[in-house]
This record gives sequence, C-alpha cells and structure tokens, in this order.
Amino acid sequence: MFTGIVTDVGRVRALEKRSDARFVIGTAYDSSGIDIGASIACSGCCLTVVEKGRDAEGDWFAVDVSAESLDCTTLGTWTEGTRINLERALKAGDELGGHIVSGHVDGVARIVDIKPDGASQRFVFEAPEELGRFIAPKGSVTLDGTSLTVNEVEDVAPAGAKERRTRFDINIIPHTQAVTTWGMAKAGDPVNLEIDMLARYVARLVQKD
Repeated sequence: MFTGIVTDVGRVRALEKRSDARFVIGTAYDSSGIDIGASIACSGCCLTVVEKGRDAEGDWFAVDVSAESLDCTTLGTWTEGTRINLERALKAGDELGGHIVSGHVDGVARIVDIKPDGASQRFVFEAPEELGRFIAPKGSVTLDGTSLTVNEVEDVAPAGAKERRTRFDINIIPHTQAVTTWGMAKAGDPVNLEIDMLARYVARLVQKD
C-alpha cells in the first residue's frame, strides 16, 4: 500500500524488452535499505524489486514488468532517460499524507490542457468514460503515483472520438511540480490513473443493491 506522496524522482537507466520487460531505475534511495521483493510505486504502478545495487552512477534497482502491465499503463512508453515518480511502500505508523493507494493502475488518462491558475497550474485530463463514475469533485485520484484532489468533472464527446470521455481538472501547486515529474508534463502526455479505493467499493455496494 502507498499514500500517493512522491518521495523521489527516478530515471530509467536501462531497459530490456522481450514479451515483457525489465527496467533498471536510478534512484536517490539508499539501495542497501531496499529488500529484494520489496514493492515500490513507479509512476503509480506497484512493482517488485528483483535486483539492486550501487555503481559510479549511484543507487539503482531493477523491476520486471509483464506484457499486461506494459499494455494497460504508460510503462510501455518508457525509454532510457524517462523520469518517473517513486514512492516506497507504506509502513505501519507512517504518516498518511495523501490517501490509500494500491498501486494497481485502472487505466490511462491524457493531459488535454495546462494553464496557469494563480501560483498553481491547472491540468485538464480526459479519462475513459467507464472510470468517470468513480471520479468526483473534491474527491481523490492518483495520477502517475501522485495523490491529487479533483476540482470539476464533466462527461464530454471529443470531436472525432469513438466514445465519450470523462474530463476533469486538478490544480498542482509549485511544490508538487518541483518534487515530482509534473513540472515536466505537457499537453498530450498519457498518465497512469488509479481511482480512489473508497469510490470503487461504494460503487460496488450500490451495484449490488
């Protein structure tokens, strides 16, 4: 489990793609304190450490990614040099600064607009309509591993699109832009989306009724 509070921005140092893939990720984390088999959220995807080490470039860890994860997340677009948000797994007694995050990506959203809003930047996203019912104003979502609060939500039918989409916007403050990959984001970028776990279970209970 995670909280959506990013604690490092890592970099893909190397990758090997077969039907699945192995990524070697450079990090500021002390690799001696990372256990083999530990879970680390990598831009919102919970991945298992299979190797680790330290060399002239610094600390690193390696993760294996299935073909399913490559197809259903943004991981299939990662290349050498890609910057990614990192968060280590929550420990009992840790401060819960964001919201409960599983690291299981539900789908891919896309940035459609970025504009200044005071000192913040307002990001507008589009997500698959089937996930829209789980996204609510003032509710939480996880985007690329970051716990964020939704401003407004609407269903739209973009020109030329085969299906309706859910559009929502979020303000990202300067601090978050500085310590995550959001400061490098641009319109058109895909992002990993995990809906709020509470919203998921509430919807399931309502469906049973």
